[in-house]
Amino acid sequence: VESSYGHIRDLPKSKLGIDIENNFEPQYVIPLKARKRVNFLKKEVQKADKIILATDEDREGEAIAWHLIQALGLENSKFKIQNSKFPPKVERIVFHEITKSAIENALKNPRGIDMNLVDAQQARRILDRLVGYKLSPFLWEKIMKRLSAGRVQSVALRLIVEREEEIRNFKPEEYWTIIASLLKIKNQKLKTKNIEAYLYKINDEAIPKLWIKSKEEADKIVDDLKKCEYKVLKIEKKELKRNPLPPFTTSTLQQEASKKLHYSAKQTMRLAQNLYEKGLITYHRTDSLNLSQESLIAAKNWIEKNLGKEYATQAPRLFKTRSRLAQEAHEAIRPTNPNLVPEKIKVKFSQEKKLYELIWRRFIASQLPQAIFDATRVEIRAENSKLKTHYSLLTTGTILRFDGFLKIWPMQFEEKELPLLEENEELKLKDIKPEQHFTEPPPRYNEASLIKTLEKYGIGRPSTYAPIISVIQERNYVYKNEQRRFQPTEIGELVNKILVEHFPQIIDIQFTAQMEEKLDEIAQGKEKWQKVIENFYQPFSENLERKYQEVKKQKPAEEKTDEVCEKCGRPMVVKYGKFGKFLACSGFPECRYTKQMTITMTNDKGEKIKCPKCQNGEIVRRWTKKGRLFYGCSRYPDCDYASWTKP
Repeated sequence: VESSYGHIRDLPKSKLGIDIENNFEPQYVIPLKARKRVNFLKKEVQKADKIILATDEDREGEAIAWHLIQALGLENSKFKIQNSKFPPKVERIVFHEITKSAIENALKNPRGIDMNLVDAQQARRILDRLVGYKLSPFLWEKIMKRLSAGRVQSVALRLIVEREEEIRNFKPEEYWTIIASLLKIKNQKLKTKNIEAYLYKINDEAIPKLWIKSKEEADKIVDDLKKCEYKVLKIEKKELKRNPLPPFTTSTLQQEASKKLHYSAKQTMRLAQNLYEKGLITYHRTDSLNLSQESLIAAKNWIEKNLGKEYATQAPRLFKTRSRLAQEAHEAIRPTNPNLVPEKIKVKFSQEKKLYELIWRRFIASQLPQAIFDATRVEIRAENSKLKTHYSLLTTGTILRFDGFLKIWPMQFEEKELPLLEENEELKLKDIKPEQHFTEPPPRYNEASLIKTLEKYGIGRPSTYAPIISVIQERNYVYKNEQRRFQPTEIGELVNKILVEHFPQIIDIQFTAQMEEKLDEIAQGKEKWQKVIENFYQPFSENLERKYQEVKKQKPAEEKTDEVCEKCGRPMVVKYGKFGKFLACSGFPECRYTKQMTITMTNDKGEKIKCPKCQNGEIVRRWTKKGRLFYGCSRYPDCDYASWTKP
């Protein structure tokens, strides 16, 4: 068994590599890093009686298999490749998991190359190349060198920039809530907990969240409530059932690993790849919720044996794939052997074990019964015959009766037991307090919420979420702040501004989602890839040509500073580079001295943060050569304090 180690042919880096005049024919080359491997495989091919291509079953895997046939000379003519007619000695097999039974079954059922999948992958690659290689030079000419634009990445950047603008423009609104603490009068000798109830109706009309806008309004209601008598108006008791979550898809695995383990999408996919290659989990690039019959039976047996029959009553449970994006017929991500509990697996890194445990628990939990709660809802009437207004307060209680899937997949919930109450029972007011609140801006995206949003809008596919997030960080268009949430850089905001103003279709969410659907249709054989590219490229190219004439240069103006060049004594000016603003000598190109601009950090009170190491310098924000944000001392190099997190 030999590996190709990923793609062995690609478009050239040095030029566009697409013959636009000849029906967008791609001009593939073997990259330098793959040449040694290709030469080795060519020699191995000569010794073989039969060649079996077992690359992944998704579009990327299908394309790699096709490129191997081309690069290794395994086809006699182009016509045969397009129609998937192999010479007898080449077979293509696919499987969802690296287990003996799955591979034996695949070997018994070889198939041809699915050119529809190959064409869908080619179309994505060509679309992305056209946008990147045509739009980036425009940014170089109009803004500054070394900028780049991508078809899908630019949409992700737009989401982050627009969220930042929402936060900047947000004006908090004041509002108040009123909480009453009540006691039972009946059976006062028995010790019972206070009943905490909040005001939710006035004259039987539900009050909106922002209805009480000031302390004065709240105090007036509190004064009224202090004069009222309280009695239980209505008690509702019901059984609440909570369903287990489905097993993981690529996006939900990335989201959960981000939330629970603080793994980046890129890290999650790398670890999942390792687990897949070791035969521990099924294929990890999938948007399907399908589960094999064998896995369902194995899960039910494990549950009965280890948790008891009462936990196996609802197994097997099947899930319907809701995603309109679902492409190839994969399974959900699950352990290949449900009996292999996390404690028993042998892996090199603890991160792999943690990710395996997450996958194993989610799969087993998906086959467990619902969690059952006893829920009580009590409405309390507050009234005074002398007042024109009457009030309603609400309290709720929840008790877990049967843990079900929560036994394996713990989730946050609050158990609250209410004292035994009866309808029309009188209560005594112990205390009442108004609480001030302010509305909050929407949170910045983290990896989990950004992936969820991209999936919701139909942007990207299982194999593209991690690269999208990596690229916008590598290009220094966004960075992660100390809360691990995305913020745009100045350069990111500038690029987004140009794209929104002059290329709105390229970064339009709906248009990008429609292009994904077109790629899906190519994969299903419903569309020809050249036609899809042509329909996109013609208006894009015409608009780009027009914008070269219309758009004036928007290079950021140099800002003068009071600082002096340490080498030649000329004034230093602020310039823009890949990582945002930096200081450069105004004598360029005679003097090339530059220095990093730093941003002094402050605490919640607006005070500058002292360096915890030397106590003399102040904490400043800097970037590594690779663009990763860190915090250091303003006295560097005299003080070498550095931290990834804000002190």
